[in-house]
Amino acid sequence: MKQRVCGKSDLKLPVLGLGCWAFGGGDYWGPVSQSDVNDVVRCAVDHGCNFFDTAEMYNQGASESSLGIAIQGMPRDKILIGSKISPSHTEPKKLVEHCEASLRRLQTDYLDLYMVHWPITAHSIVHFTTESIPTPSVSEAFAALKELQAGGKIRHIGVCNFSAEKLDEAMATGAEIAANELPYSLLMRAIEQEILPHCVRRGVGVIGYMALMQGILGKPYPSIEAIPILHRRTRHFDARRNQHCRHGMTGAEAETMAALAAIRRIAHEQGMTVAEISLKWAMAGKGMTSSLCGSSNVKNLERNLAAALEPLPADVMARLNRATRPLLEKLGPSFDYWQHPDNDRTL
Repeated sequence: MKQRVCGKSDLKLPVLGLGCWAFGGGDYWGPVSQSDVNDVVRCAVDHGCNFFDTAEMYNQGASESSLGIAIQGMPRDKILIGSKISPSHTEPKKLVEHCEASLRRLQTDYLDLYMVHWPITAHSIVHFTTESIPTPSVSEAFAALKELQAGGKIRHIGVCNFSAEKLDEAMATGAEIAANELPYSLLMRAIEQEILPHCVRRGVGVIGYMALMQGILGKPYPSIEAIPILHRRTRHFDARRNQHCRHGMTGAEAETMAALAAIRRIAHEQGMTVAEISLKWAMAGKGMTSSLCGSSNVKNLERNLAAALEPLPADVMARLNRATRPLLEKLGPSFDYWQHPDNDRTL
């Protein structure tokens, strides 16, 4: 599989990485068998899809534990592991403790990429804990990350969901930021407007998550109501009909369904599935290093791997861009799709 270098770092990632949120199962994804995880991880590594993205918060650590089991017996230098720490755990002493806990669950001595999951602000922290805690110091947090890096616990420092302002703040600490992980799909294009080109200018790689928008671009849902309710918490959907939504807005359901219909039509004309054409589009984004996609079983993974073999023609890319632009304009520049723009956690 083709690899790309993360910005100015020496970290090389496959154009398609494996999102591991579902590993370990849980309320959000339902049960996931360890045998399926083992098979998916083994198949992914065999095909060069060797970057695995997880986080301490995914299924309360079960994702890391499941991935740790799956990689046992594999050559560690053939595997790239990225994990993320909650901003509420970035006080230096706590950060080190949580990094060590992630390493134990993953049964590994080091992480290839360790990312701060959201900017370190009081606003983002309230979404991660019910405790009343002081906002950790950004400079002290990244100093602790640099110490972990110097000690060999992590190879590269990264961030996730950081706006241009917050990325610059992190880089001003002297930490070398290898990557910024951001939401990016045909239905989530807001990063194109500011942060993606900013990352390119600053020499920071970009890892796109939600390339298939948690299956919405992968399964032929006949209606909005058919989409699992927990998967329609974003501003694409009307909060009045979903108690799990936090954004409180009426959404962009008409624009979302029109975009999906257009994507299906273009995919059919090209002899592709919606998932295949959506992954190809995401991987081709200017400035993108890698795109993440979860896979529940080997058959599903093999379909995703096939999408990485041949790029989309430029004219098809342009048609998809035109078809999804009304949705892009409706949703606006905020890429915190789960919150009202006035409560954007990326800022």
